[in-house]
Amino acid sequence: MRKRSILALTIVGVVGAVIALNGCTSISTQPDEAGLTYNAGPLSSTKFDTCVNPSTRGWDGPGDLHYTYPFGQRTYDFSAGKSSDGNPISVVTSDNVTMTVTGVATFALNTDCKTLRQFHERIGIKFQAYMDEGQTTEGWTTMLNVYLRQPLDKAMDAASKKYGYKALYSDPAVKEKWEDEVGRLASQFIKDQAGADFFCQPSYAGAGPCGNAVLTLQAPVPPENIRAALTAEQEAVAQNNAQKQRNETVRTELESIRELVKVLGPEGYVLYKAVQEGKVSVVPVPAGSGININPR
Repeated sequence: MRKRSILALTIVGVVGAVIALNGCTSISTQPDEAGLTYNAGPLSSTKFDTCVNPSTRGWDGPGDLHYTYPFGQRTYDFSAGKSSDGNPISVVTSDNVTMTVTGVATFALNTDCKTLRQFHERIGIKFQAYMDEGQTTEGWTTMLNVYLRQPLDKAMDAASKKYGYKALYSDPAVKEKWEDEVGRLASQFIKDQAGADFFCQPSYAGAGPCGNAVLTLQAPVPPENIRAALTAEQEAVAQNNAQKQRNETVRTELESIRELVKVLGPEGYVLYKAVQEGKVSVVPVPAGSGININPR
């Protein structure tokens, strides 16, 4: 009986070891990925274990959970292109004109271990924003629309209310000032929305202070009918300037005529003009030649 018991225990132990070995889990991160590992074995509750750096491969116990997120530079494109993440953002100016803004927000997820864990547990799990087979998921884009786009929208609208549409559309100095203000407001609104510095400058690599995301914004564009009106206005200004130039030319010519009339007299000026325009033929006659020419 004792031998059978020992044999049975040995078989159970071997089978258990095989099951445990076959049930091991692993995480493998690429150079542009960072990860998190949670202990979640069949006999334990789910608890955070450790962070996983880029370009790392590790093995864990059966049932453990692994999550990977983007590491390094990422973008949120709202240019309405085929591969963009969202549509252009609408803003309202101080003179109540609705304009559209396209651009790109360049950022990096803050992969400091403590911060990344907070991001995952507060936001990532809720939106399923972690990567799937090395690719960002629809949950990642949905998360960016909430925690990046909405604060950007709010910042642009707040800054745009200080300017008229003409200045924003056509004045580079005003556009630069507006863009700086949008960046300052967006940084604060993004942090307020998320509750922490989860989004950083692209150069941030997981250590040191987390800087602000970088914005590249195109000039706000008014509706087509307003753009057409502005074009017509510019054409009218150009035509008016051209007419002023023509009037100045006429005034200069008249002054020249007055000076000639003073010297030649009215009839002399008429003859001078006729000769100048080729309407009168002039034949030089040498003095004392004895040639008489009778005009018609």
